[in-house]
Amino acid sequence: MSRHLPADDPQRRELHDEVHARPTARIRLPALVVYVGVLNEGVSREDERQHLQQLPGHAGLTAADLAGNFLRLKLGEATLKWERHSEFTRYTLVQALPAQAQLPASDPELLSSLLLDPAWLAGIPGRTVAAVKLVMLHHDLSDPQAALDAARHWFGDRNVVASLTGRGHSMAVTDFQVRDSGFERMLLLAPEGTTETRAGRVSARLMEFETYRLMALRGLPVAKSLGPLLAQAEAELADITARMEAGAAQADEHADQALLDTLVALAARVERATAETQYRFSATQAYGGIVEQRIEELRELPIPGTQTIGEFMRRRLSPAIATVAATERRLRTLAQRIERAGALLRTRVDIATEEQNRQLLAKLTRGQELQLRLQSTVEGLSIAAISYYVVSLVLYFGKAVKAAGVPLNPELAAGLSIPLVLWAVAALTRRIHRRLRA
Repeated sequence: MSRHLPADDPQRRELHDEVHARPTARIRLPALVVYVGVLNEGVSREDERQHLQQLPGHAGLTAADLAGNFLRLKLGEATLKWERHSEFTRYTLVQALPAQAQLPASDPELLSSLLLDPAWLAGIPGRTVAAVKLVMLHHDLSDPQAALDAARHWFGDRNVVASLTGRGHSMAVTDFQVRDSGFERMLLLAPEGTTETRAGRVSARLMEFETYRLMALRGLPVAKSLGPLLAQAEAELADITARMEAGAAQADEHADQALLDTLVALAARVERATAETQYRFSATQAYGGIVEQRIEELRELPIPGTQTIGEFMRRRLSPAIATVAATERRLRTLAQRIERAGALLRTRVDIATEEQNRQLLAKLTRGQELQLRLQSTVEGLSIAAISYYVVSLVLYFGKAVKAAGVPLNPELAAGLSIPLVLWAVAALTRRIHRRLRA
């Protein structure tokens, strides 16, 4: 490692080598390419390793061999490429094309010529999402129409779509039909002198856009299944807002709370649907973008009398992607509308609660005023009662002094003390109140 640079970021080497992670195959024509793409949900690398170990000469595969998401295995004169992606795994077999499958054959049988055991193919862990048999041949393309007629005959005179790829360098033909074997068929015609690297690149593009097309379409059934839920949710929201409008003139706390509970339940259903479909919808947009990119990379030229592969693909894929995008927007818009309705309803409930609190405070204030008045009345009576007991003590004291021989009229002394006692008790009470308020 060079000492002229700072220490490497821990991910530098991994990210740098990503560009070399899936090198293009080198294919010598004529060739047969058998491609199988399977969903790998619930399928571990260990499951795939154990299946690859069943291939002749590869029983010693280790987990480290499958750590890089790409592996190319030699099977005599053939090669098998394993690629693991986030949602699917691809297996691509490249072998020599049997003589009976070359032009001018018509709808030739291919599976019996495979170098792989059919039981091994059927036992690939996962669920099939794409399966293609691609035949690659040398053919003169100076007359594209004649080449297309030969290709159509090879497909058993079925309806096909075709285009000149690489600005006319080669011709790709397919009928986009799944045969009884579970495979689609594609045919690539290329002139003599086509390099093995170029043949590998074209093969990879054809396989990839078919896989990504089908992966993009996986969002369509999800979008369609959401239709009834969205229609019901929109109807419920319209009913809730109508009831909110009808009840705007007369606030009813219980009715508003019931509406709010209904709205919260509706929001929960919509949020759950969003969480369950967000990844699928985002993946559809991403896969659709890859399909468009791969079609552009084919650099197609049309052949008179037939649709190009890209045109055929866009005519059928674009509406599906548009449907998914529209459903995603509809779901997002519905969630926003529910949020706004909830905010309005919560505002009404808050206003009603504040009004109830104001009325309660007003009642408490009036009660406190009455309590103060009652307290003042009680305090006046308490002053009189305390004064009565004090004057009584003065009277008894005067009687005791008179009994001791002092010439004193107890009743007169008690009567004369009343004003002084009342003043003293009242002054003492006010002083106590001032101390309590301080």
